[in-house]
Amino acid sequence: MSQDVEDVPLLVPEDLPAGWVLPDPPVIDTAADSVAIDAALKYDKLIYPTPGPDGELSGYNDGRDGRWFPIEHVQSYTRVLLRLQRQYLMHQEPMGEVRITGIVYLPGQAGDPVASPMLRNLPTSRIEAAINRRQFAVTGATRFEGGTLTMPSGRVMRSEDVMKPLGNPKRTADFYEVVALQHTRLVDDGEPNPTARMAEISRVPLSTAQGWVARARRKGLLPPGRRGRAG
Repeated sequence: MSQDVEDVPLLVPEDLPAGWVLPDPPVIDTAADSVAIDAALKYDKLIYPTPGPDGELSGYNDGRDGRWFPIEHVQSYTRVLLRLQRQYLMHQEPMGEVRITGIVYLPGQAGDPVASPMLRNLPTSRIEAAINRRQFAVTGATRFEGGTLTMPSGRVMRSEDVMKPLGNPKRTADFYEVVALQHTRLVDDGEPNPTARMAEISRVPLSTAQGWVARARRKGLLPPGRRGRAG
């Protein structure tokens, strides 16, 4: 189900919420364009730390692999440049979570004032979530077509069944795939603590649901969790 990290594009049209598109023709067309923007911002002048005596890579998330992408709001023609970059929490993770590490906001017409409501409502978290679902195994092969999805075991799952109690991991086929699907659905719905909600749905202790989600992450079915963020 998974792909090599180099083969997975950082941003595709399907990652964007309704009302946002990739401009055609693109404002930024090549990796060289991104390098030029970084140079204009003096990102290329930064000195990144090197591994310490214990091998700790304090500069592991340096900015040199960031890439700028333009998106456009259909109604207002507002353009936004997003700088996307993989972030790694642990050295053993083969594919880091993609984060937005820079934003340039461009009103539809040069000289127009910045509209603060548009800036506040920029759907950065939804875009990140969509990108990372696609980056990991559960997202690349779990699009419900006609309301159903064929799971790895061969059983057919209906979209409405995703939010049912999860059952017993030792007796339920594709258990951790369903864990990932349910967690993803809750994130899509804006649930602030999806793991706690999963515990409520399945009537299990929070620690049990946390264990399920952690196992799904270790299996590569969900992106890595973020420090300091619930769920």
